[in-house]
Amino acid sequence: MARSIDPQPKAARGFIPARTDEERYLMRHIEDLARTAFSREIARYSDFLSDREQDLARAALGRAGVQEGFRFDGGWPEAERKILCLEPEFSYAESPIRCVRLQCRALAGAALPAHKDYLGSLMGLELKREALGDIVLPEDQPGTAYVFALEPAAQLICRELFQAGHTELTTELLEPGEVPAFPAAQREMRSATVSSLRLDAVLAAMLRCSRGMASELIAAGRVEINHLPADKPHAPVYEGDVFTVRGKGRFGLTALPGKSKKDRQIIEFFQY
Repeated sequence: MARSIDPQPKAARGFIPARTDEERYLMRHIEDLARTAFSREIARYSDFLSDREQDLARAALGRAGVQEGFRFDGGWPEAERKILCLEPEFSYAESPIRCVRLQCRALAGAALPAHKDYLGSLMGLELKREALGDIVLPEDQPGTAYVFALEPAAQLICRELFQAGHTELTTELLEPGEVPAFPAAQREMRSATVSSLRLDAVLAAMLRCSRGMASELIAAGRVEINHLPADKPHAPVYEGDVFTVRGKGRFGLTALPGKSKKDRQIIEFFQY
């Protein structure tokens, strides 16, 4: 596909403020953590945060004037759920994230638990979602799952979790150096051209449907951009946006390389 040699200026989506009391509380909590960490020069850590909550945490840090001395960590390089690590210079603390290996004891040929089965069993222990990070099911280790959790939750999992779905399992708390390097997720990168960077046009390209159908999905309240409801077909989209379409999947807009020979905008994206 031909591309224009003229570089295109990159637009970025601005911060979208908290929508609910829970999100406003989270931002205040992050600001309090930051004040404690940097005024007393001691490390502080949040609970696990979704990607939306990570954006809110970054905004809270910006509001508190914190520009360095922090990072996000989920226990492995491609983690989606992460904790905020506030680590002033010369402070030291051990990461609160632990990894539990779950190994199934299923009969030969029996169906193995899926991600939802593991999550359901963990929720059955009355663990709070913010105490749990990612659940990783490596394709090269069928019947094995790795759960990232805060230390108290990891200890509880080792004591109390005996099955996922209808399958019995064993648990093992791993030391930090024992966590394996998981194969990188294989995501098929796609490209398309659109007439404009409007939501309905980009969504139609991602879903391979008409703009009319894309507009109907938007009007029905089935579309979110970065976990926020999107109700306007003409809403602008930006590089880095994540689109959730209920019943259709989730998509990441990774790049806007430029224009085609026919002066249409090129987009590059993948489906989670």
